[in-house]
Amino acid sequence: MALNSGAHLIDNESTPLLGSFPESSSSPSYGTIFFGKLKSVTIPDSAEIHQKLFDTARASLWAIPAVLLGCLLNILDGVSYGMILFPTSPPFTNLGPMGVSMFFVSCVIAQLSYTLGGSGFAGANGSMMIEVVPFFHIMATSIARNIGEDKPAEMIATTIVAYALSSVLTGLSFFLLGALKLGALVGFFPRHILVGCIGGVGAFLIETGLTVSLRIPDDDFKIDIETLKFMFLDPRNLALWTIPLALAVILRMITNRWKHQLIFPVYFVVIPVLFYIVVAATQANLREVRNSGWLFDIPRGNNGKSQAWWTFYTYFDRSLIHLGPLWSTLPTQFALLFFNILHPPLNVPALSVSLNEDVDTNKELKAHGVSNILAGAFGTVPNYLVYVNTLLFYRVGGGSRVAGFLLAVITTVLLLVGTGFVAFIPVPVVGALIFVLGIDLIKEALWDTRNRVSRSEYITIISIIVAMTVWDFVIGVLFGIVVSCFFFVVQNSQRRSIRAFHTGETAMSTVRRPSAQRAYLKEVSKQTTILRLQGFLFFGTITYVEEAIRDIIGTLSWQRNPFRFLVVDLTLVAGVDLSSAEAFVRVQRLLAAKYVSLVFCGFEADSVVGQALDSVGVLNSEGVELFSTFNDAMEWTENAYLKAYFRSQKETSFPFVLPGRQDVDMISSSSPSIGSPRRSMLSDVGARTIAKDVRSPDLTSNTDDEPFPTLIRAFSSFGDVDYNQFRLLIPYLRRMSYPTGFVLWRQGDASDGLYLIERGVLRAKYQFAEYTQNIEESMVPGTLAGELSALSLLPRNATAVVERPAVLWKLSIEDLRRMEMNEPVVARMFTRMVLKSAKIDYDTLLAALAIRQ
Repeated sequence: MALNSGAHLIDNESTPLLGSFPESSSSPSYGTIFFGKLKSVTIPDSAEIHQKLFDTARASLWAIPAVLLGCLLNILDGVSYGMILFPTSPPFTNLGPMGVSMFFVSCVIAQLSYTLGGSGFAGANGSMMIEVVPFFHIMATSIARNIGEDKPAEMIATTIVAYALSSVLTGLSFFLLGALKLGALVGFFPRHILVGCIGGVGAFLIETGLTVSLRIPDDDFKIDIETLKFMFLDPRNLALWTIPLALAVILRMITNRWKHQLIFPVYFVVIPVLFYIVVAATQANLREVRNSGWLFDIPRGNNGKSQAWWTFYTYFDRSLIHLGPLWSTLPTQFALLFFNILHPPLNVPALSVSLNEDVDTNKELKAHGVSNILAGAFGTVPNYLVYVNTLLFYRVGGGSRVAGFLLAVITTVLLLVGTGFVAFIPVPVVGALIFVLGIDLIKEALWDTRNRVSRSEYITIISIIVAMTVWDFVIGVLFGIVVSCFFFVVQNSQRRSIRAFHTGETAMSTVRRPSAQRAYLKEVSKQTTILRLQGFLFFGTITYVEEAIRDIIGTLSWQRNPFRFLVVDLTLVAGVDLSSAEAFVRVQRLLAAKYVSLVFCGFEADSVVGQALDSVGVLNSEGVELFSTFNDAMEWTENAYLKAYFRSQKETSFPFVLPGRQDVDMISSSSPSIGSPRRSMLSDVGARTIAKDVRSPDLTSNTDDEPFPTLIRAFSSFGDVDYNQFRLLIPYLRRMSYPTGFVLWRQGDASDGLYLIERGVLRAKYQFAEYTQNIEESMVPGTLAGELSALSLLPRNATAVVERPAVLWKLSIEDLRRMEMNEPVVARMFTRMVLKSAKIDYDTLLAALAIRQ
């Protein structure tokens, strides 16, 4: 934003003010008691005092240019914005000088608060918040309407108290944000709503510039035919507003060409000089010039002098303040508060970057809180640290607390001198200042954002500006929030919440299983449908998800692919609203009618998503399962398929171990028909895969003991196997037994061999780079463990732990080398089989990694 665009604070202990003296070893030290404790205090000698005074005097001289510039900026701001602090309609018509005094009081309070240690910027410049002037006008108009025109003193007194109350509320909000370390929280507020509010303030300032230039009350300015005639048909009126507008446009044309920071203040010093040169050249009478609207008509007291700076304090009379009208301003107060608290948290970091100084935004907010609470206590308006003024102040040598303190002193002198000088400031100067800021804010809101925001955001910005201009600032803010919510719902409802839709054959679990079981699961997992969701599920997106599920259980789709499990992966879902949770209840009923189990995964029961689903009872419904990870869910469904097949074959005991959860009887109880297509598929696929493994004559023979049956189970699905060659492997394998929890190896250990699992379950944990999710892999009987690191002689790439008591057959590195020497043909055959098995295992592992992306 243009003239006043931000605030900032940090703590700079390296720049003392006036009374800090360094310790010296040559200085005498005395013992002093503070709060019951003996402390040593070093008393500086006279030479150190003189040196300190000299340094302070030198810093003061260096700060003079910056102090003069800061003083000029305060005068320009005070005249332009203090003069419009009150509406121009009765009874506030002649309160411009009082507004200037209130501006300077707030400015001095802010300057002292920041300079005396509140801000970390040694040269921080504090000033009144100018963007809230429209809200002040709303409050003043509301109070005047509620009290009545016959009580002007009561109206003015109550309005001033309302302004002071806004300072207190603003200060408390800033202090709480800083104390609770919530400064970054404001950054989450939609930026385009703030931009729309800024544009609305710009439109208000342009309108105010017209009323100030034309010297007409705010209430009399309306965009209609009569106003346009008043502005354009009368030559004097046309000159009154076109000259300041032209001055503002010329300034912006100059600053677009030349970027020097002093152009702005110099420009507004030259204009009054030229004005009085013209007045002197035409020998015009100042009274006539003032009556024509070119100078401000400042009311004077009975003694003929201008009002004292403390005049506004005379209205702090309890008998003049009406609590009812004051209470009625609270909605506007909160709208003003909302607008106030958005500025420093956004502009403080920007100033930090511009000055290359580290800051603590929360500490700065606390300093803002103190300065505004003090402003309210002194009966004046809100303030903040001004971005542009502080930047200019630093660049002309004002980056010290001495300079900031001198600026506070000079501003206090201006306050005490009074507002009589305002009567000699040309109205076009004030009008041009107001027009400049108004144009800048409109440009920032409409022009600068045209290629930076979406169409809906741009529409929101325009709608806020129109609502603020046509109706009311509070209505504009509320309207902008409502419009933003509407567009948010529309935009997010158009986004696909379904990240992926596929079957289990493309996303198997990471469990290492015997090759025959793996071949069986590869085919039957087509009966597992996986639905991966993302984003936030709410009423605008869940409809699409529910329709997609209805489609896959519809008649045509169901006939092509009847499935048994619907796995809903919510790993990438941030939250679920009530409408979405209830939609899953409806989905569960539809699936139950088809004897399909609903399997949730990707969250814990006590998480935000889990609590939302539990609130509607869907997690406790029959046929609904919950797993914390996608891999656990797929492992459970695969166990269910295996268990279902062996039960259908009347097997009394399973020739394998199931990892993970053991409650996998869902299939046996979820279908009423023995000859259903889903059950028939399990039997047919099992007959072509697992049956060959389990019923193999070589495996059922009583003449072959372990580890031969386990070897056949591990490699039987890799084509024709010469069992005689496998028997030649047995002398090189050693039987090992391990209890639960035993660590076979750790990631990074040197490889000592590979293991063939006869009984039990192993679990490998792969730990990848920092901040990435780890992968776990179960290994059941009939599989290999540690094979690749053993063949390649590389360090272990995972940590292997015994999950259930295990019986393993170990082929050590030494025995592998001995077998390569004694049985080279068998060794090559075995290596090829191991590599085939490893490829399948690692393809599955890579698929598990890919499915998480």
